Amino acid sequence: MKQFTLASVLSLSCLFSIQAQNKKKQDIEAIKSMCGCYEVTFNFAETFEYVEDSAYVPSETKHERGLEWVQLVEDGRDKISMQHLLIVGSKEHPYIVKHWRQDWEYENSDIYDYDHDNTWKFVTLPAKQVKGQWTQKVFQVDDSPRYQGSASWVHVDGRHFWENETSAPLPRREYTQRSDYNVTLRRNRHEIVDYGWIHDQDNDKILREDGEEDVIIAQEKGYDVYRRVDDSECNAAREYWEKNKEKWSLVRAKWEEVFARKKELSLEEKVDNKPLYKSLFEEDAFNTPEEINPLIESFVKE
Repeated sequence: MKQFTLASVLSLSCLFSIQAQNKKKQDIEAIKSMCGCYEVTFNFAETFEYVEDSAYVPSETKHERGLEWVQLVEDGRDKISMQHLLIVGSKEHPYIVKHWRQDWEYENSDIYDYDHDNTWKFVTLPAKQVKGQWTQKVFQVDDSPRYQGSASWVHVDGRHFWENETSAPLPRREYTQRSDYNVTLRRNRHEIVDYGWIHDQDNDKILREDGEEDVIIAQEKGYDVYRRVDDSECNAAREYWEKNKEKWSLVRAKWEEVFARKKELSLEEKVDNKPLYKSLFEEDAFNTPEEINPLIESFVKE
């Protein structure tokens, strides 16, 4: 039987530590490589239908293009935050839309798992389960939660990708069009490629009700391609962020306070017949904690 000396055990422990550090460095490089200026093509198509209803109308196939700036907001050892800013309109008169945000947290145990009907369950994952993993936390345009999931980045055969399955609210492209399902079960894959990155999705459209089994209404394929272009193409978005970053920092801080309560979170869709993002998008209003904090709090159900 092979005998292990203390020196050999310490040597192996040191080797594993170095390998873990190198792996984490690769992970961070992959995540941060999603920052920059991109020409994006958004593609969605309904693939399979499961309802036995001859009157069922599938969602239209979507092909859209846009220019998007992905801004590095926070660059920490265990947390990386990136804000997406969509540029619409002409080159001479661009208009900036604050788009989704993605945060990446290393070996994170605290998850807000989407249930249904604008409610998220707070879940604490075992430390063993998330060892070496990154949680991707995705937020709406108003920095309210959208979906979260934990998985490992994979670096093999020259490929770099992360994939996870998690529940989410309906996407905005479906939100006002469909009422026959209330949850999207998302299978997300982020893959880094030589020209940028790909957001590949295989989603279930689900009807979820308390005390009942999930019912799959249909499935869809999403394939969003981020093709890198010169950063100067996104100067308008960079200028917008420089002008507005302090306001959105205050918004994020308030949401962090809400998340720190670590309990089930239910949000109103509208207050005084107005969604949260419409108030926050007003440039001349809601720029201080005294304005922002009670506004966000008004959407949090007791």
